[in-house]
Amino acid sequence: MTNKHTPVFLMLWATMGFAAQCNKNGSPGSTPPAAINEAEIWLTKANQSALLEKQSGVVTGFGTVNNGFPNIDIDENKKYQSIDGFGYTLTGGSAQLINKMNTASKTALLQELFAKDAGSITISYLRISMGASDLDASVFSYNDLPEGQTDSDQLKFSLSPDKDALIPLLKEILAINPAIKIIATPWSAPVWMKDNQNSKGGSLKPEYHDSYATYFVKYIQAMKAEGIMIDAITPQNEPLHPGNNPSMYMTAEQQRDFIKKSLGPAFRTAGLTTRIIVYDHNLDRPDYPAVIYRDAEAAKYVDGAAFHLYAGDVAGMGNLHNDFPEKQLYFTEQWTGAKGSFDGDLQWHVKNVIIGTMRNWSKTALEWNLANDPSYGPHTTGGCTECKGALTINGSSVSRNVSYYIVAHASKFVPPGSVRIESNIAGPVHNVAFLRPDGKKVLIALNEADTPYTVNIRYKNKWAPVTIASKSVMTMVW
Repeated sequence: MTNKHTPVFLMLWATMGFAAQCNKNGSPGSTPPAAINEAEIWLTKANQSALLEKQSGVVTGFGTVNNGFPNIDIDENKKYQSIDGFGYTLTGGSAQLINKMNTASKTALLQELFAKDAGSITISYLRISMGASDLDASVFSYNDLPEGQTDSDQLKFSLSPDKDALIPLLKEILAINPAIKIIATPWSAPVWMKDNQNSKGGSLKPEYHDSYATYFVKYIQAMKAEGIMIDAITPQNEPLHPGNNPSMYMTAEQQRDFIKKSLGPAFRTAGLTTRIIVYDHNLDRPDYPAVIYRDAEAAKYVDGAAFHLYAGDVAGMGNLHNDFPEKQLYFTEQWTGAKGSFDGDLQWHVKNVIIGTMRNWSKTALEWNLANDPSYGPHTTGGCTECKGALTINGSSVSRNVSYYIVAHASKFVPPGSVRIESNIAGPVHNVAFLRPDGKKVLIALNEADTPYTVNIRYKNKWAPVTIASKSVMTMVW
């Protein structure tokens, strides 16, 4: 009944078979119970001794033998939000690095990341920047002009800065997975539209609200012409953080008025179905989207709100849902840094970014940067110098970092269209459960304890004892 994984990870006993093999005094008979192979188990350990490792030979099954272990009850009749996907931000720097790989290595990597086969982690959602993010090699917008010039009608708008790296790579990704969803967000408006005439900080001048709305419309239309559908936008990345390069400060009232008077009407006039998602910043300020939601004229254009978790508590998403249940929730960014540890980041991010956001009504869970080079570049002057991507790419060599495994434990097993279903927390085992479109169930669980912990996975009045190793992430599919 044991194998090399059992002592450090788990054992699911085929309990009905086990009961049948007991003698009259309840001790096991000489013949071990037959395995009931109902589940797949995948494991990542904080000490890296297992990395998204399928547990071969583990006995799995559900039975009815009583025991004293705590229960994780899975109830597919109690449903919550549908899931749009899991993934990363495909920064311009990420695209640049991937495009420089040799053809064979690049093809293999894209298949590993985006295909829907057994060897892929099946990323299903991407975030991209409108113009440069701070993880591009340089700052740019789609309408940069000489100092003193303006272009209110956006006649000089052009996607050309992204046509060398980002757009060609997106086309290759879409050829692998045409259903992947994309959310786009600007780090800054063109500098000639800002009150400080600078890519860093400053605010959008009110007289350019209509022009900036046209900028968004032209962007969505131009990307569509390239064969790239933009599912959603946010008006501004981290609107309360003007210290990045590029960046732009935008209060809740400013964003409300921009959406109400300019962006929403412009989308309606152009017949766009791209969703407008507000805020896109930290969970310490759920009042920001609330300001917009409470204005009926603005709110009618808004699908929901996006969050990061560099401040605040993930429960804030659930609280906002309770206040505004008609609005959707999205989690769009969380970084892993150069000074972080694999064990600490794995546990914190799985607990908060994957399990926590899903248990608080989010439709997406995205980590930050997909790829960086060994020096944490490319980045702008004044941009992030310690952002660690899911991948480190050195020429055509690829190293997989902690956020690769954080996302993969969800993206590989929970496709878009899955629905979160009821599951309870048992002791130190944080978890979230899903019902997939194919009818299979998925449980993502984290044991934070310093010692192994045993729980029953209980489903439809049958249960299986599972011993999860300390500081380990498990995905179970049945």
